[in-house]
Amino acid sequence: MSISVNSECLLCHLKRNTELARTLGTEEQTMDFVRDLLRMYLEAPRDVSSPWFGPRTAQLLHEHYGLDLDRFRQEKIDSNAFVMARLDLIREKVYSAPDPVLAGLQFAILGNYLDFAALQGQVSFDKLEQMLDGALEMELDRQVYADFCRDLEKGKTLLYLTDNAGEIGFDRVFAETLARRWPELSITFCVRGGIAQNDATREDAEAVGIPFRVIDNGNSIAGTQLNLLGSEARHALETSDVIFAKGMANTETMSGCGFNVYYAFLVKCQRFVTRFGRPMLTPMLVKERQSRD
Repeated sequence: MSISVNSECLLCHLKRNTELARTLGTEEQTMDFVRDLLRMYLEAPRDVSSPWFGPRTAQLLHEHYGLDLDRFRQEKIDSNAFVMARLDLIREKVYSAPDPVLAGLQFAILGNYLDFAALQGQVSFDKLEQMLDGALEMELDRQVYADFCRDLEKGKTLLYLTDNAGEIGFDRVFAETLARRWPELSITFCVRGGIAQNDATREDAEAVGIPFRVIDNGNSIAGTQLNLLGSEARHALETSDVIFAKGMANTETMSGCGFNVYYAFLVKCQRFVTRFGRPMLTPMLVKERQSRD
């Protein structure tokens, strides 16, 4: 279960964090930090996914350089503010589209761009502003989309697994659109239970005004690490008719879980380029079964 790290993942993780460390101190400090990173890799269980390293890496950066464990806090605040300032415009575009559910989905996936951890130094609010204009042209797997709508038509409960701060504002519009289409559908949002890079927490859900029930996953690992879920999140996962999971981390941690999951994300790493055969920043909508192919 899950997409386990391979040599490509470890090399990427090592490179990104070594480059960051080199901006924070001396070469000697960098080597000490890298030694601890390598030790972490050696001690990690063989079957863990990449998000497993997140909180451990953050702790090492804190210990070696005093880097704030919530080092993306300002980016999260700015991301939430960006979306909230445009919420009415996004909602208007979604509701006036020929298929509002599809339009809401397109904007929700577009919001996955707000990933300051995976796209270090590459996230631009100006670029996102431009991307908003082309959101409705986004191409997705129409059969998977049809299956998703069919399952929502039959289902009574939807668990919405969120990803990044700011992005959760796009998620709000999409979920509101689903509630308009299927008024009897019970929707629950699940955020992170602690600081996980720039992922959304309860604070971010409140900042963007999520009008649905909000729970957290009970830990600070990006994604949905099944064996670490709190009881509330675990119960929601096991009893929901449909699960909508945003972002690569949810895909990495849940792939192979067997639940009725629909993964939605932008391709943001070489591992996913290889796995799905799509270039960087390609929007994806994938069913759980397909994620294991």
